[in-house]
Amino acid sequence: MTHRADQTIPYIRARTLEWPTLALVLAIYGGWLALTFFWQSIPLWLLVPLAAWTVAWQGSLQHEIIHGHPTRIRALNDALGWPPLSLWLPYPIYKLSHLQHHRDERLTDPLDDPESFYITEKAWSDAPAWLRSLLRFNQTLLGRLIVGPAFMIGFFLHAEFGLILANQGKRRRIWAIQAALVAVVLVWVLAICQMPLWFYLLAFVYAGGALTRIRSFAEHRFADKHEERTAIVEGGGPLALLFLNNNLHVLHHLRPTIAWYDLPALYRAHRETLVKHNGGLVYRNYGELFGRFFVRPHDKLLHPHHRTTDARE
Repeated sequence: MTHRADQTIPYIRARTLEWPTLALVLAIYGGWLALTFFWQSIPLWLLVPLAAWTVAWQGSLQHEIIHGHPTRIRALNDALGWPPLSLWLPYPIYKLSHLQHHRDERLTDPLDDPESFYITEKAWSDAPAWLRSLLRFNQTLLGRLIVGPAFMIGFFLHAEFGLILANQGKRRRIWAIQAALVAVVLVWVLAICQMPLWFYLLAFVYAGGALTRIRSFAEHRFADKHEERTAIVEGGGPLALLFLNNNLHVLHHLRPTIAWYDLPALYRAHRETLVKHNGGLVYRNYGELFGRFFVRPHDKLLHPHHRTTDARE
């Protein structure tokens, strides 16, 4: 089945210069500058959603850049992904971990997939009761929106602290550059735009992280066949634009270098093959996800390959 999908779905040759993605670069960074500079003139009910959208959109842009867009010059592409609007995630580390995530045969494994939301039985047994409760809550879509960003940022920074101490993967150099870039962002936000730090952290960083959690919530689910661990959300609506069509996630994993704006037509042309390839793990739209999993867990928390027969949730 995998062989058939790989044979059937064509590769689309990357363009030398991708104007839609360059326009996206201008929209995101220009929008961020405008929102931060004019924030006092924008109604709160409009400012917060736009702020969250902009930071989440940059995360989608960084994901696109990681896969070789919008030019054929890697250094230029990476430079477009470096600005730390979210403050906490250095682009080179995101790039390294996300490419590791694309080892599809290891998808969902908490020991090998950096983007897995599953945990091992040992991690569960070592966790205090309050953390177990929050981890269960984080398996619902409501929890992913409320505590998901805190887990995402907190666990990441905790892990990075140890890597910085050991200077693994040139972490000290990466974080030194990150600190300098964050300082530039904060000088703009705090000194020039006169925005309180707490507001930027809540409206831009945390709310942007919450929007991103919607995308990743149901992208992957354990199955015995690794081809069937990647989902499709067909009716992405406005969120498809926010996530740059990553709702068609199985197609992205099969053809990760294809530009975001080419994915919908390619999906429509090969829908039957893709649905067979992933075992029918298809959601009609994000409304279905909210309806099914808003207060119910998407899956069991413990990974099946890292459980003992007496493990309890």
